[in-house]
Amino acid sequence: MQVLILNGSPRANGNTSVALAEMIKVFDAQGIDVVQRQIGKETIAGCRACGACGKLGKCVMNDIVNEIAPVFEASDGLVVASPVYYASANATLIALLDRLFYSTRFPKLMKVGASVVIARRGGLSATYDELNKYFTISGMPVASSRYWNSVHGMTPGEALQDAEGLQTVRELAVNMTFLMKSIALGKETYGLPTPEDKVFTNFIG
Repeated sequence: MQVLILNGSPRANGNTSVALAEMIKVFDAQGIDVVQRQIGKETIAGCRACGACGKLGKCVMNDIVNEIAPVFEASDGLVVASPVYYASANATLIALLDRLFYSTRFPKLMKVGASVVIARRGGLSATYDELNKYFTISGMPVASSRYWNSVHGMTPGEALQDAEGLQTVRELAVNMTFLMKSIALGKETYGLPTPEDKVFTNFIG
């Protein structure tokens, strides 16, 4: 089994990496393959709303989004992690997620999603909710822990002092692994749920 981890921090060895390292220890112990991409320093444009992906099956902007897409498709779970800026995730990460989820046509149903947020003090819950919405619009079960998946720290490495936060993300990885393995067994026995044909409406006239 495989998990794709997207690290939205521009700092390669910052507190976001500290939190993710705790999860990776658990995944390694559970025999889960991990593919991690640091995208916080990438140059990623936002969606142009051109609609070309509907015909191409991929984003018209041929960059890291299209590189990550097949890895996401092959993965059983996705972890999205970000530092908190103005009670929101890193804008580069959001640009990637908007385009990744919108431009890809492979089914995401029953891939397990998890978000992790890191901040000095506040804005964690808003960012956590923001990231989880990518999963809940895609039929992806959201892995949870004993607390919201947040870790505190400002200066590099300071998150190592947040014992409760690190425990939270370790248990998140344990629960995520259990969900992925359980879903895999369910697929073998029952198959995936069959979605209804999509009904598309708006609220104007």
